[in-house]
Order: sequence, then C-alpha cells, then structure tokens
Amino acid sequence: MNPLIQLRGLTKTYGQGPAAFKALRGIDLDIEQGEFVAVMGPSGSGKSTLMNLLGCLDTPTTGSYRFEGIAVESLDKDQRSLLRRHALGFIFQGFNLLARTSALENVELPLLYRGHSQKERHRLAREALASVGLPDKERNSPAELSGGQQQRVAIARAIVTSPGTLFADEPTGNLDSRTTDEVMELLTRLNTEQGITILMVTHEEEVATYASRVVTVRDGLIESDHTKPH
Repeated sequence: MNPLIQLRGLTKTYGQGPAAFKALRGIDLDIEQGEFVAVMGPSGSGKSTLMNLLGCLDTPTTGSYRFEGIAVESLDKDQRSLLRRHALGFIFQGFNLLARTSALENVELPLLYRGHSQKERHRLAREALASVGLPDKERNSPAELSGGQQQRVAIARAIVTSPGTLFADEPTGNLDSRTTDEVMELLTRLNTEQGITILMVTHEEEVATYASRVVTVRDGLIESDHTKPH
C-alpha cells in the first residue's frame, strides 16, 4: 500500500535572483492514512509553506507530491480545487466564519458549492453540528458564540463533506487553555473514531502532545520526525 501522502525533494522558492527566498529546501515525507501529525517549527521555518502545499493551496517549485497516488504538482488550478473540495477539510486559527449568517448556514457552505439540495444541506449540517457538540446552536451567529464554540462550528464546516484528510492551521491559537483542551479532544476523537487523517500546524508543544506523530521543520528542512509508541 502506498502512503496517503508522499513528498520527495519538495522545494518552494519565493522571488527570483538575489532576492529569492527558499522557504522549503527539499522535503521527503510520508504520511499514512489515519495518522494524526503535528508539524512544528519556529517562525519562518517553512511549516506554514509546507501546510499550504499539502493542502493544495500552493504549488511547489520542484519535487513531487503524491496524494492517494495522484501527482498533485501536475494538476492545474481547477483540478487542485476539485481535490480540495472532495477530499480535504480545513480549520484555521481565525475560524473564518461568515459574521452575518447562522452556525447552520456557515456549516452548509461547502455543501452549497457541491450542489446539494437545501434539504440535504440542512440534514448534513445539523449532523455535523451535533457531532461537535453544538446541536442547540444552529441558529446562533458567530457573535453569539464563544471562541471555542466558533472553532467547533469551523470544525463542523470542515467535516460536513466527510473529507478523509483534515488540515488544521494553529487551530487553538485564539483559545484559552481550557477551550484548547476541548477542541484538541474533539480533533482526537475525529481521528480515532472516524479515521480522519489530521495534519496540524502548531507552535505549542502541549497541543502537539495530542498528535501521534510530531514533525519538526527548521530552515526549510525536516529537523526531526517522532512517532509516539502505541
């Protein structure tokens, strides 16, 4: 069986000539289906660039990226968009919820892009909100929710399309310690109970302890890669 994600010699350079900056300098990485991987590193290490490439939000300068055997670097913009829409989910530090719409409508948004009927959107969004512990908040706007509740809505939106892989970029960066634990326990359950592969960027060591594997990036290279014993 091939890995879910396979990177070989992945580089990313911004700019040209003397001003060129090499954000990634040659990344080799395999990620198996069902893993929970935390990507750590200091500011400017390349971890966010790596996450953007893995999430098909950007393209590498050189090297290969295979997702489920597909050569992602050879896909055009529309093909990458389709891959994101049908196979990937995203959670961001800033929640990225629409302020003037309800929690239910925020969660429905990816389904709208995929052409689901209104009845089906309502059903799937309610199921997703219930799965993150917010069955009674579907009519609330983001302003009427706590930070932890907003991030739960964002997680519901990320999983409403049943993606196999979830990318989380500093998902607890705006949360207090108690709410951080709640959100991380939720992500852990999604990983262990639903088998969702999770790749998470974080600078917090206590958050990384929830992952089963920690990859540390420094100066555009993988500095260490540790898997917890079962």
